[in-house]
Amino acid sequence: MRSFTAILLPLLCAAGACAALAWWLTDLAPVPATRVPTAGGSLAESRAAAARPPAAEAAGLFAAGRGTAGDSRDAWPAFRGPARDNLARPGVPIAETWPADGPPVRWSVAVGDGHAGPVVRDGRVYLLDYDESRRGDLVRCLSLADGAEIWQRFYPVHTKRNHGISRTVCALDGRFLVTFGPQCQVRTLDAVTGAHLWAINLVSRYLARVPLWYAGQCPLVEDGVAVLAVGGERVLMTGIDCATGAIRWETPNPGGWKQSHASVAVAGFHGVRQYLYAALGGIAGVAAEGAAAGTLLWSTTAFAPGVVAPTTVPLPGNRFLQVAGHGSGGALFEVERSPDGVWRAVERRRISRRVFACEQQTPILRDGVLLAVLPSDAGDHRQELACMRLDGEVLWHSGPRDRFGLGPFLAVNDDLMLLMNDTGVLTLARATPAGYTRLARHALFPGGRDAWGPLALVDGCLLLRDSTRLMCVDLR
Repeated sequence: MRSFTAILLPLLCAAGACAALAWWLTDLAPVPATRVPTAGGSLAESRAAAARPPAAEAAGLFAAGRGTAGDSRDAWPAFRGPARDNLARPGVPIAETWPADGPPVRWSVAVGDGHAGPVVRDGRVYLLDYDESRRGDLVRCLSLADGAEIWQRFYPVHTKRNHGISRTVCALDGRFLVTFGPQCQVRTLDAVTGAHLWAINLVSRYLARVPLWYAGQCPLVEDGVAVLAVGGERVLMTGIDCATGAIRWETPNPGGWKQSHASVAVAGFHGVRQYLYAALGGIAGVAAEGAAAGTLLWSTTAFAPGVVAPTTVPLPGNRFLQVAGHGSGGALFEVERSPDGVWRAVERRRISRRVFACEQQTPILRDGVLLAVLPSDAGDHRQELACMRLDGEVLWHSGPRDRFGLGPFLAVNDDLMLLMNDTGVLTLARATPAGYTRLARHALFPGGRDAWGPLALVDGCLLLRDSTRLMCVDLR
């Protein structure tokens, strides 16, 4: 009996350990795409059926709040601002010194654990949140004046915490609000009323794979069309009519590239407007307008890291920059077009992570130079703000007294920058090609963590967050 127990007990312990390991891996691993069977139907029919959830489930649960819109007419309508370049419009009223107790806090509200950033228009603040108690995505509309909730719409979607949950920025266009949830479920609402318009599940519709750490892509909306990087089995990118949910166009995915955490960028190369996307597998340029919209113009696998979070940065002279973290560094490309109309992207320079890269945020182009916080593996200048010319020459670093981790940053007016570190310490600095000077610094989130959500600046008021609080700070 003793010998039997001696054998059985280790086996039971091993089984328990395996079960625990399986649960942990389930929490961390990307969710695989699944095919939805139908009774004798085709794969296309299966996809279409899966993409049409029951009306009640698709619409979710709506609740009206007591908040009212503020009186602002300024806007921060999308990821990285009005032009998606993280440049605040000129003339923003920003004080260059702060009181000893920091800039005034207009309001602060609790949010779900995550890194999703806000968008703002007409005195309303929109945030894609996650409600862990109810297990679902939560679209929230708040008052810019005081943070009071105007309305919310909830959708049941089970997602486990994995470095936070929500991490995407909504997009506004006209009356449309487009959201991109952690499990690649895209929904469009009326931005004023919160009415549900349509929903699509990219996993079931396109057999896409949910990225590691969940979806980080922020939707692009232009002229009433939501542009989404799918990374599906056969479709790389799609354009969807915001009013109806109808598919306007689809870009083929011949390389079988997967969805990354990067967002779609817009560029004009050789007079042709294009959507740029850094997928897991390579970088592509897609026609953005006219009858050719959605056509794959060019692609390159010359720079294809296993993890990509920063968005592609268009540069003058038909060039672009792509950087990534985890030791990847970056690369400068030039897009060429031959006389007979053949496109190609040519790598011109490979950049070491110690020279210029960014792990999570996207570099800023201003005054002919690039600004970015270097990754944690960049050596002596790790996590410092760096300034690099377009020819690859680094002009300066912020220095070891000013390290910023994975936090967000944006450029204000002609020479200012706002940067936040991982714990929610906000820094105001002067950053020009001539050098870097810290002007002010304050810890806005005592005990804060994972303060990685993108910033938004409206009428001199900064919206920012750590992992569990959203705050509005008056910088005027």
